Amino acid sequence: MTDRHETITLIDDEGNEIEFEVIATFDIEDREYAVLLPVNEEEDEAYILKIEYDEDGNMILVNIEDKSEFDDAAAVYEAIIDEII
Repeated sequence: MTDRHETITLIDDEGNEIEFEVIATFDIEDREYAVLLPVNEEEDEAYILKIEYDEDGNMILVNIEDKSEFDDAAAVYEAIIDEII
């Protein structure tokens, strides 16, 4: 797991810009994931997104559509957090 603690701005479905802190990245086999926490939200709900790359090598964050894949990513992240705490 990598702690980056950088911020990024994403645009939601309604066109609103939301600033997130990248609190961690980690790999599962050949897939990469990022854990994001909204900067200006009162809730501490983190989001796990898959990291993909376009043909130019630019990073793209995408929702995890497959429930099994999401459950695997969430379980790995929770295990990492449990190790740290």
